[in-house]
Amino acid sequence: MPTQISARDLTKSYGGRRVLDAVTCAFPTGGRTGIIGENGSGKTTLLRLLAGDERPDAGGVVRQAEGGIGYLPQDGQLAPALTVAQVIDGALGELRAVERRMRRLEAALGRGDETGLAEYGELLTVFELRGGYDADARVERALHGLGLRGLSHDRRVGSLSGGQRVRLGLAALLSAAPEVLLLDEPTNHLDDNALTWLQDHLVARRGTLVTVSHDRVFLERVADGLLEVDADRGTVVRYGNGYAGYLAERAAARRRWEQAREDWEEELAGHRRTAATTARRVAPGRAMKDGNKMAYDRHGGRVQQSVASRVRNAEERIRRLLADPVPPPPEPLRFAPGAFAAAAGDARPGTVLDAEGVAVAGRLAPVGLALAPGGRLLVTGPNGSGKSTLLDVLAGVTEPDAGYVARRGRVAYLPQDPLPGRPGETLLAAFAHGRAGTPEEHAARLLSYGLFAPEQLTVPVGGLSAGQRQRLALARLLAEPADVLLLDEPTNHLSLGLVEELETALDGYGGALVVVSHDRLLRRRWRGERLELTRRDQYEEAR
Repeated sequence: MPTQISARDLTKSYGGRRVLDAVTCAFPTGGRTGIIGENGSGKTTLLRLLAGDERPDAGGVVRQAEGGIGYLPQDGQLAPALTVAQVIDGALGELRAVERRMRRLEAALGRGDETGLAEYGELLTVFELRGGYDADARVERALHGLGLRGLSHDRRVGSLSGGQRVRLGLAALLSAAPEVLLLDEPTNHLDDNALTWLQDHLVARRGTLVTVSHDRVFLERVADGLLEVDADRGTVVRYGNGYAGYLAERAAARRRWEQAREDWEEELAGHRRTAATTARRVAPGRAMKDGNKMAYDRHGGRVQQSVASRVRNAEERIRRLLADPVPPPPEPLRFAPGAFAAAAGDARPGTVLDAEGVAVAGRLAPVGLALAPGGRLLVTGPNGSGKSTLLDVLAGVTEPDAGYVARRGRVAYLPQDPLPGRPGETLLAAFAHGRAGTPEEHAARLLSYGLFAPEQLTVPVGGLSAGQRQRLALARLLAEPADVLLLDEPTNHLSLGLVEELETALDGYGGALVVVSHDRLLRRRWRGERLELTRRDQYEEAR
């Protein structure tokens, strides 16, 4: 039977919050589909439903693949007591079982017993389809490619780092070579070499791939189609031609929206002109001839009735257009520079941010920097090197144990996991907190960014997803001018389309910018200075 992975009318809720709402989708055989969307949108939920790890509240899933289905969960845990060899053997369990059964049937056939001939043929097809003869070599290639070369097969899982455990689970799954791969954030914990190997492997392999990923470079390289989960509606939209096709279709959708708004405005203006001027355009009429006043009055009455009818029609059309307006598309995101940055102009005198020898015990080795107005600085380094701590210190959230920080102008800060409001207050109240203005003014400003729909303004902050909280924190930054923006992993939790808009807004920002990011595409596109931090223990060893 042909391979089929599809879902129909899938609905799933958690704690009263609907994550997926009557979602229907299918994944082409042999295709490589990326599932995208902001955090909390339902990407992992959809993959778990496709894998059969969860049951939907409504709807159903078709899972059909003779070559097997393999699933890598994002938070998959390996038993600490297992050895590396046992993890791999467990992943290859079905293949090993097929091989053992084939050997027994081969022995029977050798004795002249042909009762298992048909079964042997079916097993051989499955074994070859899943690359059974190449399994052991595939294991070593996967371990090597994912940076686990030389890892003893006798070593216990409990002795491995968290990243090594994730990579071991991925290597074991790839070694099993199922016909269908369902991968949830497979690029997590991989260095550049491992990422390159994984991308090449997934492009070259035969079979169907469905992967949840936030990594734009990975999606550019691997995916030939994207399925975006809409966080606010719980629905999905499919895009062809990979990540480039996704960006092109979003741009085209924006142009269609702009055109629809323009058409609506033109039609509304036209009907208003008709209603306002038709009566005034009525000519006095032909001159009365032969003193026939009765005929002249009848003609004038018909004209007035026709005019009144045209005016009524125009007014009715106006009413309908206003009742169902085409809203204007949101303006592109824009960060406004503060008064200091604007006054600095092209001369850009002095600095807006100075740090000298700042250090935090156990978290940040001594570091210094100087940032001029309009300067750009990308902070990089391994996990544990103190990148987030440095931004906390620069923002004044954390006092350093050594060194000093000098700031000029207004500094705005987006931490890695923002908490932009109290759980009980509404989204609108959290956005407006600390700002002058009426609720109507705050609502108009927030809606102008296109980050939320009007019906979401009354949602409690405690009920927002991670992606929605990030959008709220971003909206608060957009609402106030700043001379310095400090952004810690700003692309986290956001949809990829919004990430692209955010990068464009940062490119156009006139103030100074300090960014911490693991986003490979953002780092590849970066135009500005870079500061690489070392881990605290590495700094101590260097001393």
